[in-house]
Amino acid sequence: MSRCVTLIPGDGIGPEVTQAAVDVVAATGVDIEWEVAEAGEKTLRVSGTPLPDSVLESIRKNRIALKGPITTPIGSGFRSVNVALRQQLDLYASVRPARAIAGEGTRFPETDLIVVREATEGLYSGVEHWVDREHTAAETVNIITRKASERVIRFAFELARREHRHKVTAVHKANIMKATGALFQEVFREVAPRYADIAAEERLIDNMCMQLVKKPEEYDVIVTTNLMGDILSDLCAGLAGGLGVAPGAIYGDRIAVFEPVHGSAPKYAGQDKADPVAEILSAELLLRHIGEREAADRIWRAVWETIAEKKVVTYDLALPGYTARPVPPSSCSAMAKEIARKVPLVDLTKPMPRAASVEKGAIDPHLEA
Repeated sequence: MSRCVTLIPGDGIGPEVTQAAVDVVAATGVDIEWEVAEAGEKTLRVSGTPLPDSVLESIRKNRIALKGPITTPIGSGFRSVNVALRQQLDLYASVRPARAIAGEGTRFPETDLIVVREATEGLYSGVEHWVDREHTAAETVNIITRKASERVIRFAFELARREHRHKVTAVHKANIMKATGALFQEVFREVAPRYADIAAEERLIDNMCMQLVKKPEEYDVIVTTNLMGDILSDLCAGLAGGLGVAPGAIYGDRIAVFEPVHGSAPKYAGQDKADPVAEILSAELLLRHIGEREAADRIWRAVWETIAEKKVVTYDLALPGYTARPVPPSSCSAMAKEIARKVPLVDLTKPMPRAASVEKGAIDPHLEA
């Protein structure tokens, strides 16, 4: 039976990496009908909006989407489509697994953790203004509510329980932000006792950054607010091998959107050189969401073997430090083709390194697929 999924190609390298993901999913044999919905700079030029209502309607209808990166102008231009999607569809839990996969390029091969980031409020609420007419001072409002904090913290504990994780770490800055930070801390302390089987601890954001680069293997699930989660998830992506291999998903109560952590990299658009792995692994998470676990396992294994072999990898995975021997870089489409070739051939019974195993690091969503 075919499953209809909204596909948002995005900007910059988005169309290239989403096509790579579509091709790899096709290699699994899972019957997906992709409903293409355009958003971003192209639709802004054509229709005057980067997020047409038709995109939101498609996602609401299908309840699941695979999205490419969309450009967010820095300092001016339209506001983030990503933020608008989250707020319009009430997608509140951004889930970013950091699973070491980049082979020789992974300095922390035991990294296997998940960052759960509240995605609807905080410093990304969009409430900001100039303080004076001369525009010499600006102010952003950090909105933290009990409702949003409780549901994302509860989500993190439920995720930890399903994935047989042992610990949830709340990250905040309650020692300085004595209203907003303290509210998030207070809610965490109220929710944690309901999950007696899961260890609970707290870290201040600055200390958490230090702890992660010293001993990331000690952490399982991290839950935090919007801006802090945005920063920490990129840090954790670096521990696992870089943004090029970092997938993501964002959940509401009945809708899920799967997307890579990286941006649209417009300077590489149309060059067929971008690393497709983050988008492919976002599709892997999507397949787990709809119950196609074996197909997802095959994609994970095929990606891992392709990177480990270092024969057909994009330029970022062929750089010194990512491989001990010179490797000529391959194109985005060539790497995707190699992964797709491996998908039906991989041996799922063959042992893998702990951090490369899907047993601990895979996301089995809470949503009804």
